[in-house]
Amino acid sequence: MPRETGARGRRLLAALALAVLALPVPARAHARADAKARAEARPVTESLQVLHWWQSASERRAVDLLAERLGQQHVQWRDAMVPGGSGIGAGIVLRSRVLAKDAPEVAQLNGIVIRDWARLGLLADLDQVAARGDWERQLLPGIAALIRPGQHVVAAPLGIHRINILFHNRALFARHGLNAPVTWPDFERAAAVLARAGVTPLAQSSEPWQVATLFETLVLAEGGAAYFRQLFQQREPAAFADPRLGRALTRLRGLKKWMGTPVRELSWAEEVRQVADGSAGMLVMGDWAKGELNALGLHSDRDIGCGAVPGTAAFHLYNVDMLSMLAERPAQRASQETLAAMVMQPAVQRDYSRVKGSVPVLRAPDLAAMDACARASWTLFATSPAGQVPSMVHRMATDETARDAMVAELHRFFLNERVSVADTQRRLGVIGRRPQDR
Repeated sequence: MPRETGARGRRLLAALALAVLALPVPARAHARADAKARAEARPVTESLQVLHWWQSASERRAVDLLAERLGQQHVQWRDAMVPGGSGIGAGIVLRSRVLAKDAPEVAQLNGIVIRDWARLGLLADLDQVAARGDWERQLLPGIAALIRPGQHVVAAPLGIHRINILFHNRALFARHGLNAPVTWPDFERAAAVLARAGVTPLAQSSEPWQVATLFETLVLAEGGAAYFRQLFQQREPAAFADPRLGRALTRLRGLKKWMGTPVRELSWAEEVRQVADGSAGMLVMGDWAKGELNALGLHSDRDIGCGAVPGTAAFHLYNVDMLSMLAERPAQRASQETLAAMVMQPAVQRDYSRVKGSVPVLRAPDLAAMDACARASWTLFATSPAGQVPSMVHRMATDETARDAMVAELHRFFLNERVSVADTQRRLGVIGRRPQDR
């Protein structure tokens, strides 16, 4: 309904205010309740199409939660889910739609991709939303820097995922007298016991991004945070020739004996179900797996062990769920800002992370609402900037071209036993060359 303006409008508003004040207290209470009911019943008049790759049961629950909360702000979430692990398909679709001048209003983007899209002027700035919400003081410093790759805030952060996690089935381990592995010898002993019992020790897919995800945790275990950054962020030539890279490749190949034979191409959610039902004992995966386990009715404090991949306890290999607003449709700017402000609300941060398996991006979240796995993740990220390690596979450390080529090379090495460690190390070095080194 159009808003009354001018003197006539002001007189009408004054008369209405006096009429309400003249009501007895119970009547005024009823008037407020009626006004609230009318506001809540107000039809959604704006909408935002959101392109993303969240498709598992827990991810869909997280999307439904965001859509519901956005609807309460009288903006409709129009879903544009593109299947495909790690967002490869969604990235292709988004680029095609931008080129066709048919970009969605909102897209799920990650670290380096956000920086690249912002440089092209394709993302709307969220500076005013961030200023009104005091994001600089509300956000963990590492996240505040991440969403401002240049002069402007260009993303709304949802949650932080820790990737270097080794999950295990607690009941299965208890049945066989096993403790959670802390070292690689611990892992090997547990794997041998599980294998003798007819259980697949390590759930693993041959899907390229999943192979590479396992591999980057092994690089972190072999070389630590500083070496990981030299290899995947700075892409220093010497890092690709380092023996630590060769040892990580050797361990990746050695772990295959603990996986199913053959190693099939499974979705990560299928592997989670294997650990949940006890057909597999362990899984290396980001804590989005915890969200899926919870959706299956299991709880990490009771049913599923959640520890660091051996050798990585001091490090937080991370990616961050973020939403960016495309700049193509300025008429939708107000709705985009509504969504950006909403995802930073403490209650949304808490509830989203509880469903998704992540942890809030805030400096002062509700720690009591977290399970032990989440508290450990948030505490490490918040208190150890030196231990924060941006994922190569999940687009936090390396440009898209180099990332895709490295993932393909690691997949080739994983599938083909005739490909040597030395050859793969050399080929990764060629892929990783910076322009100044060519």
